[in-house]
Amino acid sequence: MIVKTFGSAVQGVEAISIVIEVNVSPKGTQFYIVGLPDSAVKESERRIESAITDLGYKFPRFRTVVNMAPADIRKVGSAYDLPIALGLLAASGQIDGAILSRFTIMGELSLDGTVLPIRGALPIAIKAKQDGFSGLIVPSRNAQEAAMVNGLDVYAVGHLREVLKLLEAPDAVPPVKVDIQKILSRRDHFDIDFNDVKGQYNVKRAMELAAAGGHNALMIGPPGAGKTMLAKRLCTILPPLSLNEALETTKIHSVAGKLLSDISLITQRPFRSPHHSISDTALVGGGRFPQPGEISLAHNGVLFLDELPEFSRAALEVLRQPIEDRRVSISRALQTVDFPAGFMLIASMNPCPCGFFTHPEKPCTCVPGTVQKYLNKVSGPLMDRIDLHIEVTPAPIQSLLDDTVEESSETIRSRVVMAREIQIQRFKVYDDIHCNAQMNSQLLKKFCKLNNETETLLRNAMHRLKLSARAYDRILKVSRTSADLAGSEQVETTHIIEAIQHRSLDRENWWDK
Repeated sequence: MIVKTFGSAVQGVEAISIVIEVNVSPKGTQFYIVGLPDSAVKESERRIESAITDLGYKFPRFRTVVNMAPADIRKVGSAYDLPIALGLLAASGQIDGAILSRFTIMGELSLDGTVLPIRGALPIAIKAKQDGFSGLIVPSRNAQEAAMVNGLDVYAVGHLREVLKLLEAPDAVPPVKVDIQKILSRRDHFDIDFNDVKGQYNVKRAMELAAAGGHNALMIGPPGAGKTMLAKRLCTILPPLSLNEALETTKIHSVAGKLLSDISLITQRPFRSPHHSISDTALVGGGRFPQPGEISLAHNGVLFLDELPEFSRAALEVLRQPIEDRRVSISRALQTVDFPAGFMLIASMNPCPCGFFTHPEKPCTCVPGTVQKYLNKVSGPLMDRIDLHIEVTPAPIQSLLDDTVEESSETIRSRVVMAREIQIQRFKVYDDIHCNAQMNSQLLKKFCKLNNETETLLRNAMHRLKLSARAYDRILKVSRTSADLAGSEQVETTHIIEAIQHRSLDRENWWDK
């Protein structure tokens, strides 16, 4: 007797429907699993045998063939235990399998029949809905996540016994319900705020520019100046995640197994801060069966690289293509997988090995030439992709003791959202352009036209400050964002001046100042 159950395989951040065919025949005693299973799938026989015999059912001792189609897709992991077990019970006539075709079923079984959580529940739910299944059966810990998909009945199960009861009387078991609006209401609740930062008004303004235009930024300054503190608060002034962005972000974290058990939807922009010892594979993603790296986990959020020159050259160089394309392709012999990588890069570094080259009070102890050598650890092509160079100096002690109420993240965010709305309208006819930082040369000419006075100012600044040619486009992009924050249709002189002051490292012999 042949019985079909249905599951899903996750490739990248998308799911593919898998048909699991089980045939139990009295001609023989062997047990086969075919269809390109990995070791974890092959080992499911022992887990399934223990789970179903613990409930008083019999494991088929006849010739059994489990086929997982399509056979050219690698089946990875233990999440197929549950659909295989149900297929075995139905094919051997111990349960009625008439309604199995209505459900996509996924879950790992422990030896006593407990259903353990899986990865990728959200993309699996999305695929189940697309393929017309009326229901999805998943472990209890994954149910809230999967229930974010409207139009699909999601059933939470904690034990194989509960699954069998559900199949006997599906109408008697209510599907899981979630209040999406209540979950999204948490978007603006942060434990940190920009009003915690005393002084540093020029740096906070630069962070506002970065948030408003989606610009990559590099903070350079001595230890203790507040670089990390400021970077951690950037997410609090970025526009709130839309529902589609939240679902996309949650899919990536679900596939990577990074979604916490009490979180069904990621509602705040991710902030990823890997250690400088990270490998290039961990940063960009990969592995034998490709998994998302830190740049994909930072999708729709911020990737913060603290102590930038301490990262390996190989790790930094792999960032160049994803920053431009907002995607990363991982190619292996068995498959090629694309992961989203639309992140804001925020980096920080000391100006020299001792850290005090730009400190207003402490002297630098580095030997001549060391500062330039230290800065050269970051390649020119990577610096090309950073719009803002922000010099950070320690705030005066008086400002730390001052009782002045600093501007809150909510206030700053309101201006950022206004500027982003202007950009959404500006680029609504361009599919791949969403903010000023993504403008190409043609769009710069169209949206960053300068009058004679402003153009002369920029030309003189380029000559006098000996700014490199790569700084030109970056200055125009940042000046466009400055104009948007001011609500100005035209890029004015003040906007160009503000953009120029954030190109410190492009000045010739900056390290000799």
